[in-house]
Amino acid sequence: MTTEHTNSTNTTEGIAQGIHVVAKPIGPMCNLSCEYCFYLEKQTLFAPNEKYPMPEDVLRAYIANYITSQAGPVVEFVWQGGEPTLLGIDFFKRVMELQKHFAGAKTITNALQTNGTLLTDEWCTFLKKHNFMVGISLDGPREIHDRYRRDKKGGGTFDSVMRGLKLLQKHGVEYNVLACVARETARKPLDVYRFFKSQGVEFIQFSPVVERISGSLSAQTGLRLAGPASLKEAENCTEVTPWSVIPEDYGDFLIAVYEDWVRQDVGSVFVMNFEWALNAWIGNPSPVCVHATQCGRSVVIEHNGDVYACDHCVYSQYRLGNIKTGKLSKLVERSLQSGFGVAKEIALPRWCRECDVLKACQGGCPKHRFMTTYYNEPGLHYLCEGYKKFFLHIRKYLRVMATLLENGLPASRVMDAIKGPLVIRR
Repeated sequence: MTTEHTNSTNTTEGIAQGIHVVAKPIGPMCNLSCEYCFYLEKQTLFAPNEKYPMPEDVLRAYIANYITSQAGPVVEFVWQGGEPTLLGIDFFKRVMELQKHFAGAKTITNALQTNGTLLTDEWCTFLKKHNFMVGISLDGPREIHDRYRRDKKGGGTFDSVMRGLKLLQKHGVEYNVLACVARETARKPLDVYRFFKSQGVEFIQFSPVVERISGSLSAQTGLRLAGPASLKEAENCTEVTPWSVIPEDYGDFLIAVYEDWVRQDVGSVFVMNFEWALNAWIGNPSPVCVHATQCGRSVVIEHNGDVYACDHCVYSQYRLGNIKTGKLSKLVERSLQSGFGVAKEIALPRWCRECDVLKACQGGCPKHRFMTTYYNEPGLHYLCEGYKKFFLHIRKYLRVMATLLENGLPASRVMDAIKGPLVIRR
């Protein structure tokens, strides 16, 4: 908690201590065909006749294993895809039954990431009854959303997603919006942000779209998008897709939204990217793997029970084992011992180690460290320029908010401080 409240589906988050799992119970199957999606093509990793819904034995093993592997009193389940609502409500009713059976004294929570197009009154009644936190993917107003998020026939999905959003609001389901910031989206920051506000959205997470083209590697893997690579491989393959956001544009996007937010909406609209920045400023460990010092504890489980080191690492070399034959705690240990997590920190180039915003950025996600630094070192994050511009710009506001919090005052008072001199009465 930073700016008085927080809310997140944790769809891309890691946990500083313990284990965090993102479950893909229907693998890469989806009813949409979003241009920038990096997961749809993962179908090529499975047999042509693959049966994607997670079978009962895998589901049972996963739920039991995950609950017993967590040392803490709360176990957070995250269901993602593909599109998990394709499984139908009955699948998740079975999830509820199995969680109750294995919970013991632990508290179970559930989060669902969805494109929202298949939501109905029945779905929302179920989600509300079982206290699901729902992340709904929505990029902004119609012309921005439909630019990249289209159905299988190439049609726009805005109307269907908005119908889903209104159903969540109607039924009082706790939700947030996950907005992807692709190349063209980044050029209209206030159109996006003010649209969300006009629709009553209070919780937003902006996710930059960055995908590297695999080049010659595609012939070996059948995938057009590149996964994480060694420093040598990354250095020789830095071309990104046409929809990948331009680094400086992403920084400008966040700055424009922040400037609007910090003057009007602190304490009433919660932008997770801004929460994370303040969290880092006051010295707390990052709640998200992207800006954590190390990673490796946030793993992904596929529909067939295979466990991988990360949502961005569903490739054979990152497979840790299968949930039916291995304990999650041991699989995560294998991830950490292989250097997956520690390497995020020790592989930082000199440019990063000397950077003024290292504590906020921590080098970013290893998947996107494929650029070279001013010193001609490999391992620089693609978005470095944008991250640095944003974090440097907001420091003046973070100082004020940190001072407010230290004095027991709400961070929302920063809006008053911007209008006039900040006075702390003791």
